[in-house]
Amino acid sequence: MPGSIALSFKQRIISKSTLILLCGFVLLNGGLVGRAEEPGDKDRSCMILRSMARVYMAYGDYAKAQPLVEQALTLARANDVSDSELCSCLIDLAWLYKGQGKFADADQMCVKGLKLQQKVYYKDHPYVAYTLRILSSIYQGQGKYRQARPVLDRAMDIMKKSHLPDEPVMAPFQVDIANLLVAQGAFAEAETCYQQALALINKSYGPDHLYTAGVLGRVARLYTLQKRWSEAEELINQTLAIQQEVYGPDHHLLTPTWLTMATICQAKKDYTQAETLLQRALTVVEEKLGPMHPLTGRILNTLGQLYITAGRYSEAQVVCQRAVKMLESSLGPDNDYTAMAFNNLARLYIHQGRYSEAQNLCSRALNTLESIFDEYHPNVEEVLETMAQLQQTAETVVEVAKSAQRVEKIPMRTQIADKPIAEVIK
Repeated sequence: MPGSIALSFKQRIISKSTLILLCGFVLLNGGLVGRAEEPGDKDRSCMILRSMARVYMAYGDYAKAQPLVEQALTLARANDVSDSELCSCLIDLAWLYKGQGKFADADQMCVKGLKLQQKVYYKDHPYVAYTLRILSSIYQGQGKYRQARPVLDRAMDIMKKSHLPDEPVMAPFQVDIANLLVAQGAFAEAETCYQQALALINKSYGPDHLYTAGVLGRVARLYTLQKRWSEAEELINQTLAIQQEVYGPDHHLLTPTWLTMATICQAKKDYTQAETLLQRALTVVEEKLGPMHPLTGRILNTLGQLYITAGRYSEAQVVCQRAVKMLESSLGPDNDYTAMAFNNLARLYIHQGRYSEAQNLCSRALNTLESIFDEYHPNVEEVLETMAQLQQTAETVVEVAKSAQRVEKIPMRTQIADKPIAEVIK
């Protein structure tokens, strides 16, 4: 009996590791598969280093992956390896930098890798499509959504030349498009893309796969933006159960799930549970990714929002100011996440009677968001509502009316796609 228990435990560990690796290869570009020729000894050394790094990256351990990828690139440059291996080193390093929140460095490496990749293969090779996915995700991390969409559309066009629309390999591209549409506020269109992707993902991976759980978590977040709380809660609970089985209960890769759950708890006025989730996320992310990672700033911003809603203004001030500082430092002042941190701090200052500072923050937030999105984006609406609150509190009636009129013109973003996600999952 003890022997069988030990064997079962080992099988579970191997199964989890395999699942993580599979999910990692779905997300990363296809640099390790389908090579045109057998690698030489020089190429093989680089490939081994990159393979080890990819295991760490799939588990979100970028600190351990970084020296391996950088060593592979140094070796590739020094030993005159094949161009195909060199471009794979560049692209893997781009993915690593993206995970670390170093988007400018990731952008530079990805563009270099892409140019070399197009030279090695041809401009419409499927490998190029996977690299374009990575480049698009880097642009999104920088808040360059208008640049991200044509890159992603080109990737999809390349894949359509060699694959049918209903092949499972197309699902990650559809998920990426859906993620971008959510960021741009096109919620109904995003849900439709998620539905199409989930139909393929379920066919290929099944409902209990780690990748499936990640997509369900994305849909749950979409539902919170649409205030579809019960549907969001059902999906995020499914996501958490699968992710915990693979990663364990306290892994930093659960952070997006905890953030969605915290949003749902706040909507239910369960502020204690929301704070518990956010504090757990903050602890593990600071420990694993560092205090200046963009994700740390996003968690702090969400925590500050919770404290403002709960009327805990002194705690909110510390947290909101930290969020602004971190996001300005990591993403820059002209990013949409930074703009929403400005808006949060402005809301706090209104409660504290610091109207001039609040006005300045609102103006900065609005200018940034209107340069990134259209005038009807939900984030623009949120800042306009803050400005209306400020103007009402400061008794500037004419300005209140102007802000209110702009908010009223913004269309509702709670449209629902024709087929519910639950039906697609079944």
